[in-house]
Amino acid sequence: MPRLALYALIVCVLSVAAAVVSFVQGNWLGIVWILLAGVSSNLAWLQVRRGRAQRRGPVTG
Repeated sequence: MPRLALYALIVCVLSVAAAVVSFVQGNWLGIVWILLAGVSSNLAWLQVRRGRAQRRGPVTG
C-alpha cells in the first residue's frame, strides 16, 4: 500500500471518529467531518489503484 494511501486512510478513520463525537455532542459540524471522510477515502482508493497499476507495468496497445 502506498504511503499516501495509508495517510489518507488514517485521515478517513479519524474524521469518521470526529464526526461520531460531534454528532453525539449534538453539533452539526459533523457533516463537515463526513465530507472530509468521503474525500479522503476516495483519495486512498485512487492511490491504491495507482500503486497497483504501477506494479503491473505500462499498458501497451
